[in-house]
Amino acid sequence: MKDQNDMYIPSYQDVCDAHVRIKPYIHRTPVLTSEYLNNLTGAELFFKCENFQKAGAFKVRGASNAVFGLSDDAAKNGVCTHSSGNHALSLSYAAGRRGIPCNVVMPRTAPQAKKDAVKGYGGIITECEPSTTSREAVFAGVQAETGGDFVHPYNDPRVVAGQGTCSKELMEQMHEEHGGGLDMVVAPIGGGGMISGTCLTLSNIAPDVQIIAAEPEQADDAYRSFKAGHIIADDAPVTVADGLKVPLKDLTWHFVSNHVSEIFTASEQEIIDAMKLTWQRMKIVMEPSCAVPLAVIIKNKEFFKGKRVGVVVTGGNVDLDKLPWMQG
Repeated sequence: MKDQNDMYIPSYQDVCDAHVRIKPYIHRTPVLTSEYLNNLTGAELFFKCENFQKAGAFKVRGASNAVFGLSDDAAKNGVCTHSSGNHALSLSYAAGRRGIPCNVVMPRTAPQAKKDAVKGYGGIITECEPSTTSREAVFAGVQAETGGDFVHPYNDPRVVAGQGTCSKELMEQMHEEHGGGLDMVVAPIGGGGMISGTCLTLSNIAPDVQIIAAEPEQADDAYRSFKAGHIIADDAPVTVADGLKVPLKDLTWHFVSNHVSEIFTASEQEIIDAMKLTWQRMKIVMEPSCAVPLAVIIKNKEFFKGKRVGVVVTGGNVDLDKLPWMQG
């Protein structure tokens, strides 16, 4: 459907269609639990582990839906995007599977592990300065030169529908493997693609489930937007959670403003501590952006106490030579 601004709002049918379209190119990632973290938080936590996803992040869902939804004519010049990392490498992965070129604009400060992954999947990188202004200006030149189809990292109905397949799987797995549904789902928020997909799916199939967004204190534009009732955009926030630096856009704001129950923030140290704790206790590799949900759950135990909480672990693309607790 379209809203009053003539913006296409994806439907739950778009999520279902996306799930069928992308099935050959993604993993049905596991849902893991930790008795230690349950005892620590007083909640029952169910971790949807998109760090085990193809290309190492949930973003392969939206990228694959966009790439494989293109007509042959629309795909002939390939695809292009700007991204701090996971969308860039996910789009490169999907484009490689379809056999079309992928051009990506990435901040020069993006983790080397993510740049290497983009190149490994065949993506062509153009670097920019680490700000939204620079990213969008450099990208305009790249798109003009290549003529590729622009797949926005999150402000794209195809991408949001693809990301919605994650919570669709989560709810199916909860009923199949974990004895029922959830009271809440917590996911990180940057530009809002994952949280929008979560809103789209849960508002249709599990409307009683609260949707909670988790954000770094040092990149809290979504929190401030949520409280103000309109988008407040930061240009170049600095946070260890490199995947959460970008601002909300019109499409993702639609979902956040209509369906998110609360946004909590965590400090840099709280994020690093939660990341390290997950590595230690769950033996899984997650990147700093993914640790923000657990950080806010630990910080706000009373809010989550006694609840069954889904936690989206969004990705595992980490520079192993620069782990945050090793810095300084």
